[in-house]
Amino acid sequence: MNIAVQNVCFAYKSHPILQDVSLEVQKGQVVSIVGPNGAGKSTLLKCMVRLLKPQAGAVYLDGKDIAGKKSQELAKAMGYIPQNVKDAFPFTVLETVLLGRKPHITWEVNDDDFRVVSEVMHFLKIENLAERPLDQLSGGQKQKVFVARALAQQPEIFLFDEPTSNLDIRHQLEVFATIKRLAATEGRTVIVVVHDLNLAARFSDTLIMLKHGSIYAAGKPAEVITEASLREVYNVSAAIVETQYGCYVLPIEPLAETTG
Repeated sequence: MNIAVQNVCFAYKSHPILQDVSLEVQKGQVVSIVGPNGAGKSTLLKCMVRLLKPQAGAVYLDGKDIAGKKSQELAKAMGYIPQNVKDAFPFTVLETVLLGRKPHITWEVNDDDFRVVSEVMHFLKIENLAERPLDQLSGGQKQKVFVARALAQQPEIFLFDEPTSNLDIRHQLEVFATIKRLAATEGRTVIVVVHDLNLAARFSDTLIMLKHGSIYAAGKPAEVITEASLREVYNVSAAIVETQYGCYVLPIEPLAETTG
């Protein structure tokens, strides 16, 4: 399933956030959306899952405008994992992952729902956590559970909003390795908002860099992450180191503040 954004504009009251954004993501790709704070990354993701309604433009799934889709139909197509998911209820891991089956459940949970959840938990290697209360897990473990809940929806497209915030480096790598597997092994489309440029470069097929609500650059990581783009978009001086794993950003110093 392909997802396309065409000429999307969004503003909070009179404050523009997104300005004429267009992009297309093909099946089986990992696409990371990067950019400084306030560039519109999370807002773009929310427009793509219809949590926000653009003032102009549209989002399409396989050529069909999502504005005309029923909520349940959209939930089956797209799994959204927001920032800082709250575990407000004392659910176990199994119960939390089962919530992902909600778009498919008509009256009650059945054997097929349990089968899907079991397969998802095995895929993410969290079967041993099944009976653990969610509020007793570490940040990295919780993140895997929320990914599992989205997987249990069986969507074609996953959208992650900063899935590695507040995680240590090991758990960051584990989360991104899972994201990569979703695309490479399962053939799913994955869109990720991420601040860490090195993680984005390491695990993404395509990068989209936003500046002031517009697309500044898009392409392969090495094409997007350059000394010039870091200077123009992030206002920092940095060196780009090429490694066998891709390009690596070595920050040097912030540059003087500029306007525009």
